[in-house]
Amino acid sequence: MPHDGAPDILVPDVLVIESLPPAAQAELERRHATHRFTSLKALHAVAEGIRAVVTGGGTGLDPAIMGALPGLRLIAVNGVGTDRIDLVEAERRGIAVSTTRGLLDADVADLAMGLMLDVMRGISANDRFVRAGEWLKGGPPLGDAITGKKLGIVGLGAIGEGIARRGAAFGMRIAYHTRREKPGSSYTYYSDIVALAHWCDVLVLALPGGPATSGLVNRAVIDAIGPQGYLVNVARGSVVDEPELVDALKNGRLGGAGLDVFAHEPQVPEALLGLENVVLQAHRGSATKEVRAAMAAHVIAALDGLAGS
Repeated sequence: MPHDGAPDILVPDVLVIESLPPAAQAELERRHATHRFTSLKALHAVAEGIRAVVTGGGTGLDPAIMGALPGLRLIAVNGVGTDRIDLVEAERRGIAVSTTRGLLDADVADLAMGLMLDVMRGISANDRFVRAGEWLKGGPPLGDAITGKKLGIVGLGAIGEGIARRGAAFGMRIAYHTRREKPGSSYTYYSDIVALAHWCDVLVLALPGGPATSGLVNRAVIDAIGPQGYLVNVARGSVVDEPELVDALKNGRLGGAGLDVFAHEPQVPEALLGLENVVLQAHRGSATKEVRAAMAAHVIAALDGLAGS
């Protein structure tokens, strides 16, 4: 990451829980005194001087680590998820929490549409079909059209809005579910997620994780989507009852799914690996060179702000 000859900026020590991309990590280490987390025992030697933590949205900050850092002032998250950070304790202690919210919205919305197109049209499945020489024996199964389908979105924040705009460009009809109706929205609102699932052809999850949404998409929601419908998850694995999802996909109660996130990442239920009606990603919603560079720069800027405070 270029720095235009700026002098090194040193703050009290930074603990790195999850590294930034290589170039950004090198810049972080040039600008700040850093320590990589290996164990609580090793942390004890430097804990007194740690003032900031760098972590990822999926990794968060273990309460035991937070408790071991008496001088912590900033948790800099290279992502948008805070469900694995004790925000109540952070507020109590006056610890700021920064995220890269707003930087990755478009890329996550793009991936949601990509997963939708893939699973509904069978793109990855047909790729495997061709590579295996099966086309010589006959054509693959037909897919489902996107145009004119009913798109339900759970969570209508910036990412959900982006998914809605993209769906509308494909000629889809849009409705959404959130805890409260969004003022001024032109999309149809469902206060009941099961009712939305009954209505739609494809349900896309774009809501925050955490205790408030854990298991929100349960058997009732999955069965409401039904054997002709699809589920796309670019939110958090925790929002879905994963055993119920696996069972529904295996037994034909759900038509298909595009999944970027899982309950116990990087572990993925083995039963999903052999299913042709599932598209799997390794939590890649923000995984573009452009967005990851912007996210890393935002993290470093937050640390620089701590240095100047």
